[in-house]
Amino acid sequence: MPSTTRKGALLAAVTTAALALSSCAGGAGAADPTDVDPDGEVVAREISWLLSRPADGGVITAMQQIAQEYAEEHPGFALNLITTPDRPSYVQKYETLAAANKLPELFDTDATPFAQKLAQQGRMVDVDALLDDLGLADDYRDAALAYQRFDDGSLYMVPFEFQLEFFWYNSELLEQAGVEVPATLDDFPRMCEGLRAAGITPIALDGQDQWPLERYMAYYPFRMAGPDYVRDLKNGDASFADPAGRAAAEWLYDLGQAGCFQEGFSSTGYADAQALFTSGKAAVYNIGTWELSNLATESLDPAVRDKIDYFTLPTTEGAVTADNEYVTPSGIGMAVNAKTYDPLVRDFLAFALERYPEVYAATGALSPTTTAETAIPADATELYSRAVAQADEVGTAIAMPWDTQLDPATNTRLQQELTLLVQGDITPDEFITTMDATLAENSDG
Repeated sequence: MPSTTRKGALLAAVTTAALALSSCAGGAGAADPTDVDPDGEVVAREISWLLSRPADGGVITAMQQIAQEYAEEHPGFALNLITTPDRPSYVQKYETLAAANKLPELFDTDATPFAQKLAQQGRMVDVDALLDDLGLADDYRDAALAYQRFDDGSLYMVPFEFQLEFFWYNSELLEQAGVEVPATLDDFPRMCEGLRAAGITPIALDGQDQWPLERYMAYYPFRMAGPDYVRDLKNGDASFADPAGRAAAEWLYDLGQAGCFQEGFSSTGYADAQALFTSGKAAVYNIGTWELSNLATESLDPAVRDKIDYFTLPTTEGAVTADNEYVTPSGIGMAVNAKTYDPLVRDFLAFALERYPEVYAATGALSPTTTAETAIPADATELYSRAVAQADEVGTAIAMPWDTQLDPATNTRLQQELTLLVQGDITPDEFITTMDATLAENSDG
């Protein structure tokens, strides 16, 4: 977990970048974000992509192959991948470069308030217009594009992934404890109490990275008030004291009181949390389809393999979102720098985005488009095919991860307070008071 000093330094750097961004809005060049088919010849050169993805992950591997194919037809072309997989470090680099008007041709970003400022300043190519011009707009899953859109519906990022987030569970452990899969979110504490009474860790949680716990904060408001709640929260039109925010705080507190997460969850990392589940020591694990190769193939320990299943986000009484609507992210998106956009960048993107779905789906991953069939591994269990098929059945509303929605200072404080809330160190009322004060403090940030 980052130290307080590191967090403070990161926040200061991001704040400085944001201030610089606002002061240099007119200095990024006179590019037209909607001019997606510029005149001129395609002249090969090296272009760069600033990204925040695993260096050996499917996206980078696929794009490296595609760039090599393109270079064979365009001698002199090269795609320079500037990789910083650690997200906080990446955000600091990206926002600092943006403030200095030094972003490369392509760069990764979530649909954050910072990114929206870039778009409003005309510094990002209109992706709706680009995909339409390339004849690819209808190929993409609506949910994959929706995840990349800003609150006003505009689109400035291209998705390269599509994921579904499930609650994976060990049916044998639930049976041993005499509990059932929760039908509603309110059933979670009772399930946890039953599992604890049977000596079983209820839920494995990667508390060290903080975003997995923040997912839980998003669930109750999404069912109770829909995706608009977090949008209103960050825009100052809602508060944590509102019914949806209070219900979420009380639910998280109840999860903690029921002992839902493993002892020492706040210092448990990603790999260790997963190992708790895959070794049969924890009953439930909330993670996405990016882990299909570990959870739905024969690589999973035979002792638990046939006992693993999953359920989607449970509902609540009076829910305003449908059962098939939950967290369906398309990952961090790729933006196109409007200032450096030229015939070569367009030509490469036309080639890459046409070729990408097939290459990526061949790795066993879900494509952000509906045009490529995912290759199911030979050692896959039945769950793999079922999860892939479920991608075609998701609804339109998305439970957005809050860490991609709130400003950095509010998000950092939220993660800290959530840990205290679940540990029982603060009450729901204290959590709400602190978070509403934080929102007010950062409302102009």
